[in-house]
Amino acid sequence: MAAELTSTKLNAENHLLLDQPLLKLPHELARRNLKSVQRIVEREKEYVLPALKEAANASMSNEQTPDQTLATLDAIIFRMQGLKRKMEHLHQEEKKIYNQSKRRIQHLEQLYQIPNLTDVKYDQWSRVRLDRLVVDHMLRSGYTESAQQLAREKDIENLVDLNVFIQCQRIAESLRHGETKDALQWCSENKPALKKSQYNLEFELRLQQYIEMIRAGDKTKVMEAMAHAKKYLSSYIDTQSAEILRAAGLLAFPPDTKAEPYKSMYAFDRWAYLSDLFIRTHHELLSLPSRPLMHIALSAGLSALKTPSCHSAYTSSSSNPHSTTTSVCPICSTELNELARNLPYAHHTKSSVESDPIVLPNGRIYGLHRLLDMSKKVGSLETGKVKDPTTGEIFNESDMKKVYIM
Repeated sequence: MAAELTSTKLNAENHLLLDQPLLKLPHELARRNLKSVQRIVEREKEYVLPALKEAANASMSNEQTPDQTLATLDAIIFRMQGLKRKMEHLHQEEKKIYNQSKRRIQHLEQLYQIPNLTDVKYDQWSRVRLDRLVVDHMLRSGYTESAQQLAREKDIENLVDLNVFIQCQRIAESLRHGETKDALQWCSENKPALKKSQYNLEFELRLQQYIEMIRAGDKTKVMEAMAHAKKYLSSYIDTQSAEILRAAGLLAFPPDTKAEPYKSMYAFDRWAYLSDLFIRTHHELLSLPSRPLMHIALSAGLSALKTPSCHSAYTSSSSNPHSTTTSVCPICSTELNELARNLPYAHHTKSSVESDPIVLPNGRIYGLHRLLDMSKKVGSLETGKVKDPTTGEIFNESDMKKVYIM
């Protein structure tokens, strides 16, 4: 009885390993929001304080007329009103982030109130998590409208990152259509954070702009491309010198060139590469997993079930018409087989084998009595023959060899 209670006891800490992004993203968004506030305040302070001092000095020394002083003060007030609007917008964003964090913490706290895995509350909590994983997968796959509708129906909008992924997909889609404006604006908004990124997104975007100018073939565009390279690419000479040299070489090669690496630089496939690069950079900056959470959750269970036979050429009757068995193994299913291919095998401390194991010439091991019974049920075999139930191959009984377990 004690062993049963131990096996069903809920370990909340283990469950939270998968749900770390649930709290990481709001924390990252709150940090970025605070940085935006600091940046805006510092910028306005650098303008307002000197302007006020200058206006006061000019007024006291009679260098300005009263009307000029009032005009200066009006300009300062107008600028401060703009600051107030920006701060109010950022404050509303901050409130949304805090409300979202509060809802997510409450969701995770429910785990600590559930005593064991057999409790009905655990089923309810697991269903909510499954809905979250499905919405996350749909958002990453580009099905944003369906994801929004599911989140709304399940009342989990505060538990999923709708706006973040929608913005990400919108910019990624614009890159796939050959537009860099939105991506460059995103880079400008996140410039301090991008300095620590392992990816060179902004450089690649500026390089693509340069390539498109060269592709146009117009003399004016070529001159613009050279000015563009001097303004935006030259600052990367210490870290991207090889790419910059290749970019310079484009001036001597037309868009239909067969010479590498210039052919690849002109290729329209680069837009797909830039879109994927943006997604990787976006997820890195916001501490989002590169893979869908659904895949990560499935991987743990799949690894526990996986055995070497799961990726055999003779997995089930669906893949082998000669097989007399039907596999219900999830690893062998067409939906999950590829996902499980690179996962480690399960570590089994105990092995269950037949009491009378034999090995067939093809290397497959079965229990002798069960194999003979199955071969008899086939009915169409000659006397002294046995049929491998997995591969459908037929062998002589004399070819079977006894197996001894060490």
